[in-house]
Amino acid sequence: MNPKIDAFLSNAQKWQDEMKRLRTICLDCGLTEELKWSLPCYSFEKKNIVIIQGFKNYCALLFFKGYLLKDPGGILVKTGPNTKVGRQDRFTDGKEIIKLAATLKSCIYEAIEVERAGVKPLAPKKAAKKSAKKSAPKKVAKKTAKKTAPKKLAKKKTA
Repeated sequence: MNPKIDAFLSNAQKWQDEMKRLRTICLDCGLTEELKWSLPCYSFEKKNIVIIQGFKNYCALLFFKGYLLKDPGGILVKTGPNTKVGRQDRFTDGKEIIKLAATLKSCIYEAIEVERAGVKPLAPKKAAKKSAKKSAPKKVAKKTAKKTAPKKLAKKKTA
């Protein structure tokens, strides 16, 4: 156990019990814990697997490459509408974590296998840049039309 994580958890003002339960699950899976980005982060062979996050309305276990997981229990959700890679499971009660412990461990073991296999996520930034370049001429044309339209109307009115 990492003393920095001990301090983080003892100072947590919310979700302390839930984060401790998530920590136990992560450690049971043989992950190494360290404080990264001021949060408890768990890795396997120096590859980030999961991170524990506390929010206003829930605490979460975020899988860094969650979209690559099969997620047979359907427990993982995107963190936001633009999220490409990460997935998290959200909790509001320690009892939920106890109930899903086996499923969470299964997801963690699968995430470890993804890292062992060296699976890399698709480069979402590159894909987004390519699609932006394809749609750029349309956007420019629309903006140009908007800028010139009032001038054309103004000419008609004065004529």
